[in-house]
Amino acid sequence: MNNFLINYDEPLFRPPSEGRSLIIQVTLGCSWNKCAFCEMYTSKQFKARKEEDIFKDISAFKPYATSIRKVFLADGDAVVLSTNKLLRILTELKNTFPNLNRVSAYASPRNLNDKTESELKELKDAGLNLLYVGIESGDNYVLKAVNKGESFDTIVSGLNKSKQAGLNSSVMIINGLGGKQFTEQHAINSAKILNETQPRYASTLVLTAYKGLNLLKSKYLGNFEELDQIEQLKEMQIFIENTKLSETIFRSDHASNHLVLKGVLGKNKESFLQKIEAAIQNPLPRKNIYGI
Repeated sequence: MNNFLINYDEPLFRPPSEGRSLIIQVTLGCSWNKCAFCEMYTSKQFKARKEEDIFKDISAFKPYATSIRKVFLADGDAVVLSTNKLLRILTELKNTFPNLNRVSAYASPRNLNDKTESELKELKDAGLNLLYVGIESGDNYVLKAVNKGESFDTIVSGLNKSKQAGLNSSVMIINGLGGKQFTEQHAINSAKILNETQPRYASTLVLTAYKGLNLLKSKYLGNFEELDQIEQLKEMQIFIENTKLSETIFRSDHASNHLVLKGVLGKNKESFLQKIEAAIQNPLPRKNIYGI
């Protein structure tokens, strides 16, 4: 549909689970855009789109109004917009698409912390249901090394504030982000941050440097030595071992993952650990994911 109804400002990204959603760009790029590992929006200058242009994109889909049930607000962190502007966008979506049952967006802990719990509750009541939050790691050393601009405490604060407001979150951890030096503490503290926040959804992917490992190293604070496949699996093992989750739906099924894991933590925790151990004992051939 986007070939003739919307002229997207590319590149355009969305979470895998938003594959059947209408994507509406409310911002272009990422307001932070400084993470050492991220190559998503490096070609874009961040800006908020004009409200009239956003409404034109929404209006373009009126002929399909009754069939649209999910909308994803792009680009990198739509929640950076003012609460009032987001409320007007959500109201326009609700008025245009009568069968709409989910609106989601990327969000950073920083932007969640900048809003009050009352504001987040207003957004929830207006139709915002799900936030995708790339927390990447729960370890302060790793977060500093990749210039995430967050800490363990700011991430916990942002996630728990949004949870109190009734918003679901889908959080992501990057396997291998700490390299050899920080692998154990990255795994343990990433589990700890999930334990502290109990998100509705959690996922992992493997650090992938599509533009080459040397570029990643040049932006990484300190020395970065990549993990091999077995080391990545062992890091995942430590991470799962340290989780204390009750109803978090967990996915490790990104294209970068060495081992597909799907289930609920902690109901499927022991099953996951058995699968990881089997993969460590019987590793499969794997292509080089670092672009070198």
